[in-house]
Amino acid sequence: MIMVVDGDVSSQRLLLRVEEAADRLGIGRSLMYRLVLSGEVESIHVGRLRRVPAECLEDAVERLRREQRTHDEVA
Repeated sequence: MIMVVDGDVSSQRLLLRVEEAADRLGIGRSLMYRLVLSGEVESIHVGRLRRVPAECLEDAVERLRREQRTHDEVA
């Protein structure tokens, strides 16, 4: 049994539905699917289901931050 003190159950899951991952990032479902299908955000298949490992969201955000810093330094 999972006890959730703050937040919802999806904040405790290791694997998220694409919609849940989009909610966590504060972006739309369509953009999240584009990021997943382009490989910018890693996803895995569990049977016929596509899931986004929660840690991959943090990795993607860190990568975007590094790219932004590099872009800002060049400009």
